[in-house]
Amino acid sequence: MREFMINQNDAGQRIDKFLSKAMPDMPKSLMYRLIRKKDIKINGKRCDISDKLNAGDIVIVYVKDDLSSAKTPDTTFRTASEIIDVVYEDDNIIAVFKPVGVDPHSGSGSQSDTMIDRIKLYLFNKGEYHPDKENSFSPALCNRLDRNTAGLMIAAKNAEALREINSAIRDGLIHKIYRCVTVCPPPENEAVITAWHKKDDGRNIVRISDSPAEGFKEIKTGYKVISEASNGQCLLEITLYTGRTHQIRAHMAHIGAPLLGDGKYGNIAANKKYGVYRQLLCACGLSFSMPDDSPLAYLNRLSIHAPQQEFEKRFS
Repeated sequence: MREFMINQNDAGQRIDKFLSKAMPDMPKSLMYRLIRKKDIKINGKRCDISDKLNAGDIVIVYVKDDLSSAKTPDTTFRTASEIIDVVYEDDNIIAVFKPVGVDPHSGSGSQSDTMIDRIKLYLFNKGEYHPDKENSFSPALCNRLDRNTAGLMIAAKNAEALREINSAIRDGLIHKIYRCVTVCPPPENEAVITAWHKKDDGRNIVRISDSPAEGFKEIKTGYKVISEASNGQCLLEITLYTGRTHQIRAHMAHIGAPLLGDGKYGNIAANKKYGVYRQLLCACGLSFSMPDDSPLAYLNRLSIHAPQQEFEKRFS
């Protein structure tokens, strides 16, 4: 038998989602069978798969001992670097500046010293994150960045904030601003451009089409030329209206203004000429339009900015 006291970070989840995190060694087929057989109870009463948990609930799972042992807290984050650039922080979220060369999380390929590991270590050292006291939650990143793209990343400190931020991102209520350097000027000084995007997972590359096609999803990118150098390179400000894989890099290359240093979509000859071998791209700004009834509505008063990058200073 296994018993759980539901805390604030567990609340709001369906019982099956909670148990998948709290008891990861239990097969889902067994969990669903236990629910049907009334061997999983909430506050002593039978439950359905779709039942949502509230803080203070008691969940009891009647299961064999080999599946009811306590989950070992994941403390691998404690080997991460303590180097972290915190740009903004409150009780619910933390915004950090991710440098080039650091993976956001282990799924990106690196298994240690990721950005989320640094954030967990930072919060652990502050006494704000206690993995041994959590059943199903750990601090989590809400947005994505490529390993070789620098910029702002948001992480949620609690489950409610994670749900609110993720919902806002899906609804386009968090506005992301980027700066980049292109090899040559784009077709117009300022524009909002639309195209269609398809990712090839096997090759980790995307294709862009000017018209709808099977398997392609619409993308929308805004850009504005901030400054142009004598060699034709341009500093651009980019506004993402959709957030698909490699969207900025692929979309700008598609209109004939590839990012300097981009080895996947860019101009290899120009990269070699100027000795730049990683894309000059930075996620430099975040602003919020949270619903008025959101517990994170106070973020609407904020505009978070990253420190200026070296490539931007060349155009100052």
